[in-house]
Amino acid sequence: MWTEKYRPKILEEVYGCVEAKRILEDFVKNFSKQKKKALLLWGRSGVGKTALIHAFAKHENCEIVELNASDFRDKERIESSLKHAGGQQSLFNMGKIILIDDIEALSGKDKGGMHAILALIEESHFPVILTANDLWNKKLNELRSKVMAVEIKNTDYRMISEILINVCEKEGLNIDRGILDKIAINVKGDARAAINDLQTIAYLSGDFEIVERLKDENIFNAIRTIFKSQDANSTLNALEHVNMELEECLFWIDENLPLEYNEEELAGAYDALSKADIFRRRIMRWQHWRFLVYINALVTAGVSAAKISPKSKFTPYRKSSRILKMWLAKQKNSKRKEIAKKIAKATHCSLKKAISEYPFFEIIIKNASDQEIGEVAKDLRIPKDQLLQLRSLEVK
Repeated sequence: MWTEKYRPKILEEVYGCVEAKRILEDFVKNFSKQKKKALLLWGRSGVGKTALIHAFAKHENCEIVELNASDFRDKERIESSLKHAGGQQSLFNMGKIILIDDIEALSGKDKGGMHAILALIEESHFPVILTANDLWNKKLNELRSKVMAVEIKNTDYRMISEILINVCEKEGLNIDRGILDKIAINVKGDARAAINDLQTIAYLSGDFEIVERLKDENIFNAIRTIFKSQDANSTLNALEHVNMELEECLFWIDENLPLEYNEEELAGAYDALSKADIFRRRIMRWQHWRFLVYINALVTAGVSAAKISPKSKFTPYRKSSRILKMWLAKQKNSKRKEIAKKIAKATHCSLKKAISEYPFFEIIIKNASDQEIGEVAKDLRIPKDQLLQLRSLEVK
């Protein structure tokens, strides 16, 4: 994967986040003077939190003892892995950094794991650095007051475009600058996603103009490709440019499978969909977003490979069924409830009251300017992007 191949190896290769670099350097070098003994770097996936820590450690010749919270589900396992690391001197008398990556993936059912991490922060003789996507995740309630939190903001699209140009030069690719700029803008600050998109384009046999055509792809054309195509590469990328969440696409495929496949083919296709759903659940529980690539492969190439014979006959596909509509309604309501909880906390009212007043809040947001929404987001501690999404939801 190019994301690993071109992951920043030295500090100079980490774009942006100047303030975060300064705070990180001060925290590590002056650790003994710090009031808070842990640093939490937070920001959306792909902005370079973990890459920054590794590049800094290499620059300062520090050893990293790394733990991904999703791999340790209870207090005993965390203690056995990190207790000694927090007290023992590094080999060859190097500096040491204890990194706990993806802290949100820590099991919410067992609070012993969080207690062990809090104890480690208090007892460690070395800097403890954690990463998270969302500072306000409820799993971090106990942790927030114990750490110095620093936001890694989305990478500017111009910086992402420069990264893509650099990758193209090293890979010998000749891609129009306009396409690279569009990739950089579309990923909304996620440099890792931009490199993945670039690698996908590079595999399209040099026909880079096809990307522009795929941008307007709709779900009907996408599922037609999955059901009828015999080419694995085209089916694997069928959903790449559909403006719809992958989980929602899964429902569309499920709805129309019986219209194309026979009994034996259906068994194979639904087996692929069921495995995709297992990975989806693992993402929900553990925040293992790397499983998305498996979900995409199963619902596209997996479903496509289940057919025994070519499907050449035209089939009119159905629009969303009642199940899909219920799921969409649930998704919208869950977003509303999540925001209502934050409104209740910020305004010191009950959740019931916040929900009852929510339609008025939604109307205000739909008619507010981007600047006004930014101010509201700051006051309520709600991501601005989350409030901007309300404009696409129906007011009820």
